[in-house]
Amino acid sequence: MEGIEVLDIETLRGHEEVIPSNLKSRIAKLQERGFYKPIIADRSSLVILDGHHKWTAARNLGLARVPVLLVGYLVDRSVEVDVWPDCGKSSITKQEVLEMGMSDSLFPPKTSRHTLPFKIPSISIPLSDLLD
Repeated sequence: MEGIEVLDIETLRGHEEVIPSNLKSRIAKLQERGFYKPIIADRSSLVILDGHHKWTAARNLGLARVPVLLVGYLVDRSVEVDVWPDCGKSSITKQEVLEMGMSDSLFPPKTSRHTLPFKIPSISIPLSDLLD
């Protein structure tokens, strides 16, 4: 695990679509609690590994910045990726995740499933701190 940074929301790149009903729920949670868990992203490419719904909700709420926990995705072998059951793929690689994040396309929701070797830290950042 590296460090949590507050990054410009537009610097991050998604690799999966979001589920509309989950997005509505995430928006409500952010409005109620602020950011309580950071988005997880690759340090080198800024591709989101976990937190697509938070990122999209933050964009919908007009936030300029978001808290991000950056990890060395390709070099840290303890950060693993697999697929969710019934996602339509039998396997996925870290390289495929990064390539999709750098493209203009997205995987369907809940395609990649990341396992991290640490607990994602709790944070407390009010949305007002993340506006322009």
